[in-house]
Amino acid sequence: MKIHLKKKLKFYNQNLTSGKIMNTITTNTQAKTIDLSHFSVQQLKEALSSIEKKKNEERETYKKLVAETIPKAILKLHKASKIISNVKTETFQLFETILDLKNQVYGFKEKQMSHTFSNDKEEITIGYRINEGWDDTVTIGIEKVQNYISSLSTNKETASLVKIVFNLLKKDAKGNLKGSRVLELQKLTKEFNNEEFTDGVDIIASSFKPVRSSWFIEASLINENGTRTNIPLSMSSVSFLNGYIFNFFNQQNEQTNAA
Repeated sequence: MKIHLKKKLKFYNQNLTSGKIMNTITTNTQAKTIDLSHFSVQQLKEALSSIEKKKNEERETYKKLVAETIPKAILKLHKASKIISNVKTETFQLFETILDLKNQVYGFKEKQMSHTFSNDKEEITIGYRINEGWDDTVTIGIEKVQNYISSLSTNKETASLVKIVFNLLKKDAKGNLKGSRVLELQKLTKEFNNEEFTDGVDIIASSFKPVRSSWFIEASLINENGTRTNIPLSMSSVSFLNGYIFNFFNQQNEQTNAA
């Protein structure tokens, strides 16, 4: 900033005595032409200094406003987060009782990640989402499957099966297999009845390591025509209240593993 000011003053000093400086200053109301030769170097210096000072003051005012606004917004967001957390916890607590009753009444525990409850006018779904993950042995399983498939002669009987397998082995944009395809591969082991193929599929299945990511609630209203209108919610990123643990799915998984 100082260097910039010195350059301006040098320009004024060189041209003031020759009377060459004529500058146009534009205001909000009209344009005025001022002969800068009527001003001393000191006056011009003070004018430039005033402009720089005003610019700096405006920038400081902006920074101060930002600093004062952030805490106000954070306070509101924090309150909203607490409200959502309370509602999420209370909703799961309500349906935890219903799920236990459902198990007792029907004598069967469903092995699923979500449950949907509805009446004529409303519908609610609670559950959890997972991130699909694989350990490093998945590549070994894929190679074994591909080796066997590549060795098959391409006749009419095997061509369609080979195409199905290669489609199932396709990876997504992140370079991962889809977990849902493992079950399809396992079904095909009976079709091929080959030790290498079966071993490869078993390796792929055992390398699947899904990780629970978040608990969610979805709700919608149902009109007379049966059309559903979603209630806007964003519960996934909000945790339960401290001390509350939704154990229903954990108990389900433990019983499944024990079986």
